[in-house]
Amino acid sequence: MAEGDLLELRPQGLYCAAGDFYIDPWRPVERALITHGHADHARAGHRHYLACERAQGVLRARLGSVTLQTLPWGEGLMLGDVRVSFHPAGHILGSAQIRVEHRGRVWVASGDYKVEADGTCDAFEPVRCDTFITESTFGLPIYRWRRQSEIMADINRWWAANAADGRTSVLYCYSLGKAQRILSGVDPSIGPIVCHGAILALNRVYQDAGVALPAVHSADEALAPADRARALVLAPPACAGSAWVRRFADRSDAFASGWMQVRGTRRRRGVDRGFVLSDHADWPGLQWAIRQTGASRVLVTHGQVAPMVRWLREQGLQAEPLATRFGEEGEDGEDGTDSATDGATISAPAQDPAAGV
Repeated sequence: MAEGDLLELRPQGLYCAAGDFYIDPWRPVERALITHGHADHARAGHRHYLACERAQGVLRARLGSVTLQTLPWGEGLMLGDVRVSFHPAGHILGSAQIRVEHRGRVWVASGDYKVEADGTCDAFEPVRCDTFITESTFGLPIYRWRRQSEIMADINRWWAANAADGRTSVLYCYSLGKAQRILSGVDPSIGPIVCHGAILALNRVYQDAGVALPAVHSADEALAPADRARALVLAPPACAGSAWVRRFADRSDAFASGWMQVRGTRRRRGVDRGFVLSDHADWPGLQWAIRQTGASRVLVTHGQVAPMVRWLREQGLQAEPLATRFGEEGEDGEDGTDSATDGATISAPAQDPAAGV
């Protein structure tokens, strides 16, 4: 970043001096604007929080009783000499891009985003700007997603085949965003659905926000042996190999993540199946989103930064890496890297969620 930029990097995070606020800061600050509720973006300890209205339930569930102000989509607020507003990012419930305008200059900090609408959160909306800060979690040409409807059909077929053979289907997925997306897309007529406690708590947040999810059971509920054998069980990845999952003795397991695009990742996970389902934009999606902003300058952070910067420069854009700490605590998402990639990254691997295990 250059001297005179509207946003600058400080030890606490991305800072706007003209408005005296930070965006997704990683150290405690006076005023934090939050893009979404994943732990690497929404951290405890700030004095004042500002987020979009749709994120309120998630942030309350994750951060507890904090001083939180919210804005409807697109509504502006003046902070000092800066006008800020929140716009849908399509990542998880309440995920936002933050538009920052000062004296004719417009920056957009996109947080995490995906461009395919999934029905559980407000769909991504491109925001025109001069400078765009983009993630690059899956910023390599190998990452190209199939349609969500096709992946859900694959999950339903796997679940139905297991149910016919009397095996419980255990599907590991991140507890915030991914689990609710899967629940909204699977066919509950195949059998009962069981959710880990960490997922159950967040399901209630989604339902309170008006997102329709099927009826589910907790793992402690008594199910008839026949029902247990045809159940679909959703659990955070950290449950793999734990006492919690061993209660489902005869089981087939799978993992839903964008990292499943790379064959070696499934082998390292030690699961029977891998479903390529990501809450982040793929390579074509990143390119499309960046073009839609009309930005002449793009700052690239967390994930496959070097390949994305190189590609953007080849397209004639002013592109630079931005070394943030996003992705270092990706407890509920796919931020960071996986060792199956080419190592062209600047952020740490995501950590599996352990909450409630």
